[in-house]
Amino acid sequence: MTAPLTPPPPPHGHSAQGSWQPPDAGPVAPGSQHAEYAGPGWYGQDGPGMKTELREAAVIAVAVALGGVLLGVLWWWLAPHVPLVGDVVEKNWVVFLKDTEGEQAIGVDGTFTLLGLAFGAVSAVVVFLLRRRGGVPLVVGLALGGLLGSLLAWRLGVWLGPAEDVIAHAREAGRGVTFDAPLKLGAKGALLAWPLAALVLHLGLMALFGPRDPEPEFPSGPYPQPPAGNER
Repeated sequence: MTAPLTPPPPPHGHSAQGSWQPPDAGPVAPGSQHAEYAGPGWYGQDGPGMKTELREAAVIAVAVALGGVLLGVLWWWLAPHVPLVGDVVEKNWVVFLKDTEGEQAIGVDGTFTLLGLAFGAVSAVVVFLLRRRGGVPLVVGLALGGLLGSLLAWRLGVWLGPAEDVIAHAREAGRGVTFDAPLKLGAKGALLAWPLAALVLHLGLMALFGPRDPEPEFPSGPYPQPPAGNER
C-alpha cells in the first residue's frame, strides 16, 4: 500500500493562492468620516460637501452684493457735479453744458471705477480671511456678488442724484440758471471694476497664503516582498 499524496501547506503568512496583502494602514484618526487605504503614496483629505460649498458661496454673493448700497451712496456723494444750463430757443426749452470743456463727466466714471476697485479689494480680503480654503464655488460667488453690487450701486446712485428729466429741471430752475445734471455712468465697463479686482486679489491671496496640500507619507522600513517561489 502507498500513502496518499497531500499537497504541502502554503507558506506562513500568505493565502493559499500565494497572494501578497499590503501592510496595515494603521489606526484611523479620530473624527474622520472616510478612511481607506489606497497604497503607499496616496492620501485622502476630507472637506465640505458640494452642497455646503454652494450654500456658503450663495451667502457670500448676497453679502457682497449688499455692499453695493454703500458704494452707491459714496458714488453719489463723491462724484463731481456736471453743471447744466437751460434756455429757450424758438419757444422750446433746450439744455446745454455750462462748461463744454469740463471733465466732470469723466470724473463721475473715474470715481465709480476707483470705488469699485477699493470695494473689490476689501471684499476679497474679508472673504479670504473668513474662508481660507477657497474653492471654485467661493470664487464664483465672490465675483457674482461684486457684479450684482456694482449694478445695485449704479442704480442707487442714479436714483439718489438729480432728476433725470433735465427739461423739467431746467424749467423749474429758470432760464439761464445753472443746475446739476443727473448722475450718469458713461463707461459701463466700470461695472466690472469690483468683480475683477475681487477675483484677481482673492486668487493672489490663495496662491501666496492659502493652504497647501500635505506631502504624501510613506511607511517607514522596507516593504515585504512576495516569496520567490510565487514569481512567474
